[in-house]
Amino acid sequence: MRHLRDLVIAPLNTDHDRASFHCNVDALDNYIHKQAGQDIKRSISRVFVAEQPGNSKEVMGYYSLSTLSIELSQLPENLARKLPRHPIPAALIGRLAVSKSVQGYGIGKMLLIDAIKRTLSVSEQIAIYAMVVDAIDDNAKGFYEQYGFTCLNDSSARLFLSLKSFGNNPKYS
Repeated sequence: MRHLRDLVIAPLNTDHDRASFHCNVDALDNYIHKQAGQDIKRSISRVFVAEQPGNSKEVMGYYSLSTLSIELSQLPENLARKLPRHPIPAALIGRLAVSKSVQGYGIGKMLLIDAIKRTLSVSEQIAIYAMVVDAIDDNAKGFYEQYGFTCLNDSSARLFLSLKSFGNNPKYS
């Protein structure tokens, strides 16, 4: 495999070979195989893929991004009391997966950072307070927690990260 810095993260398109993607988590494989294109067409989410220049058909990893709002009661009390009394705007990483053939090379971290940077860029035009992710299992939860995500009050699988904390976390460099 080429060096990670050569990878490109681009919007999913019809040229990508989604059928060959396998991360060995059925829900994540099925999403990219069957649902991602429909979600894009319906403006439910945007899907971005990691690809190598010169081999832009192979999907090495992907993530989906959409919006949601967080009820104040879901946030930790120390944060909630500092915020206005209405739902807080957020971006949702609905899914993030890396192909089994390239797991362990840091592509997951690269995809996560790209999702956060993309959200930060949009947040200059429209308010977004935090990133939210639904961890599919304990391994995924551990992955996000190592980058500063914490559990929302009402769920052990839904985690969030204040965008303000992104620049202060050395794990993102």
